[in-house]
Amino acid sequence: MIKTKKIKLSTTQIILLSFLITILLGSLLLSLPISWANGITVSYLDALFTATTATCVTGLVTLPTISTWSVFGQIVILVLIQIGGLGIITIMSGIMLLINKKMGISDRLLIQDAFNLNTMSGLTSFIKKVLLGTLIIEGIGALLYMLVFIPEFGVKGIWISIFNSVSAFCNAGIDIISENSLINYATNPLINIVTSLLIILGGLGYVVWWDVIRVFKNRTSKNKRIFRHLTLHSKIAITLTLVLILVGGLIIFALEYSNPLTVGTMNLFDKIQVCFFQSVTTRTAGFATLPQENLKDSTALISIILMFIGGSPVGTAGGVKTVTVAVLACCAIATIKNKNRASLFHRSISEASIKKAVAVVVTFLSICTLSTLLLVATNDCSALDALYEAVSATATVGLSRNLTSSLNTFGKIIIIATMYFGRVGPISLAVALGSKNESQNVISDPIEEISIG
Repeated sequence: MIKTKKIKLSTTQIILLSFLITILLGSLLLSLPISWANGITVSYLDALFTATTATCVTGLVTLPTISTWSVFGQIVILVLIQIGGLGIITIMSGIMLLINKKMGISDRLLIQDAFNLNTMSGLTSFIKKVLLGTLIIEGIGALLYMLVFIPEFGVKGIWISIFNSVSAFCNAGIDIISENSLINYATNPLINIVTSLLIILGGLGYVVWWDVIRVFKNRTSKNKRIFRHLTLHSKIAITLTLVLILVGGLIIFALEYSNPLTVGTMNLFDKIQVCFFQSVTTRTAGFATLPQENLKDSTALISIILMFIGGSPVGTAGGVKTVTVAVLACCAIATIKNKNRASLFHRSISEASIKKAVAVVVTFLSICTLSTLLLVATNDCSALDALYEAVSATATVGLSRNLTSSLNTFGKIIIIATMYFGRVGPISLAVALGSKNESQNVISDPIEEISIG
């Protein structure tokens, strides 16, 4: 009798496969006529593109969401966005908890890898808080949106508000309001504030939420310093998020101030809110209140940098993440100052964290570069537009300089692959496809000095 060898997948490979299966199932549902609006026919490639951009919470679309998909199709897209934002592993874990099924060690390992956590302790409580926290924030966001959308759209405004709230919190950037994203609401303070807060809360990450809540609960009348008692991870995520939003907004404001195609004709208050929203949405959200193709080249480059960095770990945002950039910057500064160890907020950064940060950035850059080259080679577009599209896809942002809708078949396939690789995470992809960890007993290769720089 011939024994068949059982294939055992690693936790990271299971996560990659779960996203792929979700995309394929979503594409099959979106390729059904019931998912299409009246008089519309959608090719399977466009259905696959839409399923990928929704599951990978990117936001790049080849077809306008509002006029292409029926209510059923929009529901499918919203479910894919929610699954993509939380992760299929989180959703399945939540269902297991709902039916009181105990999670085994393999389930806990999956959750740990899905959220890139350093420990397996308290994972059940973590999942419960993630699901409840997400529901509460998305619910509040939907209620606030209704103040604008119900008076404008009537009962339909309820569905629009729910869709937009989930999409904003998950940093997806897909909407069912109009074919030009949020440009019609560029100067609406409520829409700007609610959308920005949802984007920021989703991008900060769940770990930061619980850490801030913990410090608030434990503070005393004698010691009210909240920031001081946060973990190093939270300090980095919060600080760099605020710095990037403020600095990015100020630079965009300065560059676009007199541009008549963007904010040049607006009053001062509207210029400020629109420019700062651009800074926030580039942090992987993808909602546009400005036509991205009308931005100056210098502003487009700033937006690319912000998209490249993205949000923070253990959240719904993409990019190389704020903590990664902070670790590499501190490592570079420590090297320049000839220090033995890199440190932040009086805490040393581990060598493992530095190695992981380097791996993430190198892999991310490789994907962006390859995608840009392939787009330029196969589509009639400028290098800047191709780079903007590639970084947006890899960082799961969703902003485009009006290129996505004009992509040919090769271009669509390139962006589909780029969005997938960007969502599952460069480091997760490398680990899943790589070999097992090197044994500690293996004799290392001899060291030889080389010239750097």
